[in-house]
Amino acid sequence: MNVYLIILNIAVLLLLIGVLAYMQKKHISFSKRVFTALGLGIVFGFALQGVYGADSAIVQHSTQWFDIVGTGYVKLLQMIVMPLVFISIVMAFTKLSISNNLGKIATLIIGLLLGTTAIAASIGIMTSLGFQLEAMEIPSGEAEQARGQELEQKYEQIQNLSFPQKIIELLPANPFLDFTGQRSTSTIAVVIFAAFVGIAYLGVARKQPEQAEMFKKIVDSLYAIVMRIVTLVLRLTPYGILAIMSRVTATSDIDAIAKLGKFVVASYIALFVMFAIHLLILALAGLNPITYVKKVLPVLSFAFTSRSSAATLPLNVKAQTTALGVPEGIANFAGSFGLSIGQNGCAGIYPAMLAVMIAPTVNIDPTSLAFILTLILVVTISSFGVAGVGGGATFAAILVLSTMNLPVALAGLLISVEPLIDMGRTALNVSGSMTAGVVTSRITKELNLNIYNGETQKLEA
Repeated sequence: MNVYLIILNIAVLLLLIGVLAYMQKKHISFSKRVFTALGLGIVFGFALQGVYGADSAIVQHSTQWFDIVGTGYVKLLQMIVMPLVFISIVMAFTKLSISNNLGKIATLIIGLLLGTTAIAASIGIMTSLGFQLEAMEIPSGEAEQARGQELEQKYEQIQNLSFPQKIIELLPANPFLDFTGQRSTSTIAVVIFAAFVGIAYLGVARKQPEQAEMFKKIVDSLYAIVMRIVTLVLRLTPYGILAIMSRVTATSDIDAIAKLGKFVVASYIALFVMFAIHLLILALAGLNPITYVKKVLPVLSFAFTSRSSAATLPLNVKAQTTALGVPEGIANFAGSFGLSIGQNGCAGIYPAMLAVMIAPTVNIDPTSLAFILTLILVVTISSFGVAGVGGGATFAAILVLSTMNLPVALAGLLISVEPLIDMGRTALNVSGSMTAGVVTSRITKELNLNIYNGETQKLEA
């Protein structure tokens, strides 16, 4: 292994970071810098793979250094997710305009998230049937078998829980534990805890208005501090995307992707169709979908590269409020709920496609109406509590496959293309939560149309 080549690769990355820093110094727009970083990362990553090979020691060691920037950035975003979720939900209760319509807003957001997940499941089913995808056609090597065994072990950890017990798992028995994100349901548990704090505030506001006003000022101050931290971290977005994309493209197994090309193509067609439905929903709400696309592309680009809905939350909320005209309370609800409820890509399309592919291996007809309707229902219900981090789709797939009495281990056959597909799924998840926030604001007549239809506001300050 040539240490000098590794140093050279690191120097090239630093040079590209310097280019992005120069663009920032020249006040080039955030969106242009994000897409420049995305393009540079793809070109640099494929160049590394072409020169050294994806499995070479030089690439592996070089990308470990890249992770200081890429993974480090994601960790900084994850650092602020739980504080942001908590303080954002509590602040939603302290906003009078939100508290007056709280029940309606929460119902609309959850209803939109679950409704679009049911549609996503239907699209996943139709895509699998249309492309005639079958698990038996996928080659199984050592990596696939190992992944299958890992999934079975995860399944054994949750198989003894009944559906009521799984619902109970969403509740925050220890909020401080959930603030650490140690459980797969930690995010939704923090949302529930924050809702209790908010409801308590409303009660105090009626009986002890002076105490409530003091609490409101504290919440406002904490929110301002948290959002300032968000702004500081978001400034690093182009650099994080550059490093992440460089690593992803440099280490991708092109041969494995080619072998499973049919599944990859089918997956992305399903994802694009569902994204088109998001745009259709916006159009039906009387909003220009093209405007939406232009304003959310930087957010979706980061979601695509990071593969983490949770890490994208700060960008998600910021874009809803500053670029799309969604009130802070609704944006925070939609973004936070979207982390664990109704993820269109990870909890909708992916488990549905897998179930249709695997069903024939146990002599189940995936085209039967009873199977399809049951699968859509199971996918929708199972979308509660899916973790908003990379790997959340695995948890959703285990729940769906086990409920449908299908072999969980066969989901491991897709391990080689899992990261590539997960990028698209995550972007769709984020779009779903943002669509829910915009449409909810439109229905409740709280959407600022001047901001939505105006020039794109900066996502950083």
